[in-house]
Amino acid sequence: MSKITKSSTAEYFAKNLQQVGFSSPLKAVLTTLKEAVDNSLDACEQNDILPEISVQITRVGQGSTKNTDLVKIVVEDNGPGIEPDDLAKVFGEYLASSKFGRGQCSRGQQGIGISAATTWAQLTNAKGAFVMSKTASMRKAVKCQIDVDIKTNTGIVRNKETVDWDKKSGVKVEFVIDGRIQLNGDGGLLTYLDGTVLVNPHLTLKYKLLDNDWVKVERVSNQVPEIPEATLPHPHTFKLGEFITHASLFGKINLDKFLKTGFSRISDQSLKDFTQKGLPKGLLDKSIAALKDEDFKKVFQAVQDTELMAPSTKSVLTVGEEALSKSIGRLGEVDFFSVVTRKPAICDFKPVVVEVALARFVNRNTEADEPVQLLRFANRVPLQFDKSGCAITWAIESVNWKNYGLSQPKGSLPIGPYVFAVSIVSPFIKFKNASKETIDASEELVEEIRKALMQAGQKLSRHIKKEFREADLERKLAHIEQFGPILVETLARITKAPEARKKKAEEGLRKLLGRDSEDAVAELEEAQSKLASLKSREAKKLGLSGEDSEIKDDEVKAVAEENKKAATTKKAASTKKK
Repeated sequence: MSKITKSSTAEYFAKNLQQVGFSSPLKAVLTTLKEAVDNSLDACEQNDILPEISVQITRVGQGSTKNTDLVKIVVEDNGPGIEPDDLAKVFGEYLASSKFGRGQCSRGQQGIGISAATTWAQLTNAKGAFVMSKTASMRKAVKCQIDVDIKTNTGIVRNKETVDWDKKSGVKVEFVIDGRIQLNGDGGLLTYLDGTVLVNPHLTLKYKLLDNDWVKVERVSNQVPEIPEATLPHPHTFKLGEFITHASLFGKINLDKFLKTGFSRISDQSLKDFTQKGLPKGLLDKSIAALKDEDFKKVFQAVQDTELMAPSTKSVLTVGEEALSKSIGRLGEVDFFSVVTRKPAICDFKPVVVEVALARFVNRNTEADEPVQLLRFANRVPLQFDKSGCAITWAIESVNWKNYGLSQPKGSLPIGPYVFAVSIVSPFIKFKNASKETIDASEELVEEIRKALMQAGQKLSRHIKKEFREADLERKLAHIEQFGPILVETLARITKAPEARKKKAEEGLRKLLGRDSEDAVAELEEAQSKLASLKSREAKKLGLSGEDSEIKDDEVKAVAEENKKAATTKKAASTKKK
């Protein structure tokens, strides 16, 4: 008989890193960056700090495995810093997290991601994470290397030293790993950074990728998101085994107290209702440590059979329509956008809020016959892989976008030069895998996303119809402009009208079409020249200096420019009215 052995959590993930986002060299770079940035954003928000994050990614050599580069990833923040005694736990120990199971809308939850990044660096480059940290109470920063002891799932601190750092507080982490760099596309680094910027309007981000110049994206909001208090799970979301395991966390307390303190929406009245659904009253006074499996089954069945209030929606947060609208402008110039934030809703007994932004960017290399670019977010983290299996993609494909003016192949994303961004925020998002790459679909969640999409689609439809009407009017004017002069000339010849009458008719046609702007501009330029000359003469009479004279000339030009704009606006309004 073979000997049965026990593995540590670190040993399991070291052998199965593909489950947490390290399934390929390309994913390894993106996942490492994502985990480091997520940690920085969460730390800043939980300490009411407006985040300033710096990212630098470079190739520094050839990787140790085939067809890979040696890639250095450096992420630095202005957060609260990490105490020296906690560095080994944060970067070198799996499932060491203050947020595990708290039911809060934070990016990180289990304490797996950043430890997995340390493990990948250790496996591919024989060195884990290089960390520098400083808290507000520290005079100097602590700098060290952290590795993962895979056999015992503990962090190992190496080469620890204190150094000067001109930051008040913050963390700087560096990984050197085997990987491949992709800038654009679904798995691209720029796509991830653009997405992060979009749903974090309070973030100032500075980044340098490969040999490109540094890019700085300033924040458009000075409001740090207020993270709601952690919420308790709703009992109707549990299975029997989960219910029993959850009870084991509460020690030797009575069943009635466990039900009220371990779940949301269970009150004294709920306990009475449970007894009416078959729960023996004597069980409520028993310690959960003394309950048998048969007892737990009775309790669980009574809870499931009882109507309970839906969970509170106060535990979710939103980016907000105003902030999201401002944030879109940081990604480039747009000629249309539609933003919708739904009210918090309950899907599968879990509080959820859905936000949608549809935008069309100027000067984007997006072909009109290509599918829209889809940006997906879960708790404000971009999702960049397994798009086809995601609840967000299913919801978009289920909407009939032809009703809103877009082409759409059957069962596919709509077509057009648009960006669709969909954000799901919930303290209990159900992902399909540990790497949190895609959201599991349920009918209620897909329907809630559909409603948000259709609201945004209505705004899109109005814009497309307006564009069509304007284009149609322009085509009609162009036809009249083309054939009108021929008609005038023919009528003048038939009626034998004098040349002056013919000229008057041509001028009237131009004014009717709103095509007399050239004459208006010429008149304004002539007036501007005369005014400038007059001001110059007045300045000489008054003995003003050349500098003062130039100022007055500039003032004249500014006034003339305003008059020019006003005339153009008036002409456009007149044309539209006609």
